[in-house]
Amino acid sequence: MSKLTHLDADGAAHMVDVSGKAVTSREAVAEGWISMSDEALAAIRAGAVKKGDVFATARIAGIMAAKKTSELIPLCHPLPITKVSIDLALEDAGVRATALVRVEGQTGVEMEALTAVSTALLTIYDMAKAIDKAMVIHDIRLLTKTGGKSGDWHRGDK
Repeated sequence: MSKLTHLDADGAAHMVDVSGKAVTSREAVAEGWISMSDEALAAIRAGAVKKGDVFATARIAGIMAAKKTSELIPLCHPLPITKVSIDLALEDAGVRATALVRVEGQTGVEMEALTAVSTALLTIYDMAKAIDKAMVIHDIRLLTKTGGKSGDWHRGDK
C-alpha cells in the first residue's frame, strides 16, 4: 500500500508541501447521477420547476464549488483554476452531471472536479425537491486525471 501523503511520520494530518513540484497542466473529469421521479424529470425537461432554470443554477453552483474546494475540504490547496465546465444531461431516470476542471499548477484538481459534480447534483435536488423528495444522488466518481508527477489515470486503468 502506498504512503498516505496527508499524514506525517507520527500519523498527524498535515497539508502536503507542493513547493518543490513542477507547475504542469493538470485536468480532472468527474461525474455523478441524480435519479428522480418521472414527474420531476418532466418538470426539469419542460423548464417548469418553480425555483427557476435548474440546469443554469446547477451549472453555476458547480463552478462556484470547484473554485471554493480548498475552503470546504481540509488540506486541499487553493488553486488558480483556469477552466471549469459542467455538463448536465437528461437521462431516462434522472440527470448525469460531468465536471471538467483544469489548472496550471503544482497539484491536481481531482477534488475540485468531484466537489463541482457533488454541488451541481445537490443544487438539482434543492431546485426540484418540492416535486420529489425521494431523489437519490449516487455514483459520484473520478473518471480521469492528467498531468503531474503520477501521470495520467483513467477509470478502468490498473
